[in-house]
Amino acid sequence: MPIVLVVDDSQVDQRRVGGLLSRDLDWLIEYASDGEQAISHIKVSVPDVVITDMMMPKVDGMGLVNFMQVEYPQVPVILITAHGSEELAVDALAGGATSYVPKDQIGDKLRETVEQVLALARADRSYARLIDCLQRTEYKLALFNDPTLIPPLVDLVQQMLAGMRCCNETGRMHAGIALEEALLNAMLHGNLQMSKTDIQEARTKLRQGERSQLVELRRIEAPFARRQVHVEINVSAEQATFIVRDEGDGFDTTSVPEAHDPATVAGEKGRGLVLMKNFMDDLRFSDSGNEVHMTMQCTGTRCTERITPHP
Repeated sequence: MPIVLVVDDSQVDQRRVGGLLSRDLDWLIEYASDGEQAISHIKVSVPDVVITDMMMPKVDGMGLVNFMQVEYPQVPVILITAHGSEELAVDALAGGATSYVPKDQIGDKLRETVEQVLALARADRSYARLIDCLQRTEYKLALFNDPTLIPPLVDLVQQMLAGMRCCNETGRMHAGIALEEALLNAMLHGNLQMSKTDIQEARTKLRQGERSQLVELRRIEAPFARRQVHVEINVSAEQATFIVRDEGDGFDTTSVPEAHDPATVAGEKGRGLVLMKNFMDDLRFSDSGNEVHMTMQCTGTRCTERITPHP
């Protein structure tokens, strides 16, 4: 049973978040009134995911993110952003937070976000010792428009990142989220040309282990049936690069939000792109807008030193 710790100095907001997450889900929801109480709680019982408000007395959301990065980097932290906290949220994403949900969108996006980070945090590591032997790995894939192909591919990449010591737990989850967002965008928006509402429904179905009826219909219709998502992945101990290309019409790349602009965190558009730009060291789109190049350098705060191989 996943344990979710909700941290907020407002009991009303605590119960609202808890109510959304406990509905029809076998999750244990625990609460803390500020970052200081959360830290005391976590030292006794480590949760599977932390959801925190940004503006709190004593220890705020940024302080809690800093603590988790040092003591429990394997536990994802999701930010709840309200008007006035966007600048702090940008800093927290750069400092190791895993994702964010604007407070006025938690009814639509919170459950999906928690399910996403929980799934990525539990990437199977059964091949860890074998992957320890790898020095570099490359993949080239042509995916048909089946969203159920995305989670196992992201899990595989996370195994590579963990086994090759490219990055720590936070970096691994950041890379997984960025790649998943790029793949879903290429498949649902690029190839299948689905609307924002239909994409949200398809993503929800995917999290629930179900198939979207609209996706199933579109992927066998012309012109969508022949389209594929082309993926190139290159992972080493120094760098991870991801190239994702769809066969759709592309989009206006001048509309891509700035990663570190608090206004983009507060907005309703481009949340996936905001996460991609914050979690990758370099992100570039082709002029046509249907291909994205993402690079994560295995240096700095994200990464750990190589350890001595197993004897």
